[in-house]
Amino acid sequence: MSGALVLIQSCTVDMIRIKCPYCGERDHSEFTYGGDASIKYPALDAPESEWTKAIFFRENIRGMQKETWHHTNGCRLWLEVERSTITHEIKSVKACHPQIEKITKSKS
Repeated sequence: MSGALVLIQSCTVDMIRIKCPYCGERDHSEFTYGGDASIKYPALDAPESEWTKAIFFRENIRGMQKETWHHTNGCRLWLEVERSTITHEIKSVKACHPQIEKITKSKS
């Protein structure tokens, strides 16, 4: 096997797989990373300094972190994913909207 092919395979074998509660397990390339799900944003009329702090000054978490991911090439829902920033292991996946299960079950 050529050196380039080995390098490509080593980069793609351990891709992140996200188990969408509606579409099943999918490659992370179907999703768009949204950011840290634990951030509490200030009120819309809050001072600029509070918004600056919320947007630009964040912890670089080592370990389990809650993140938002948009299933762009699937059901298009926003999901909250609890993922290890060390191993990329995914512990849990759920819809960001607390009422989405109720809404989707009433439609079927």
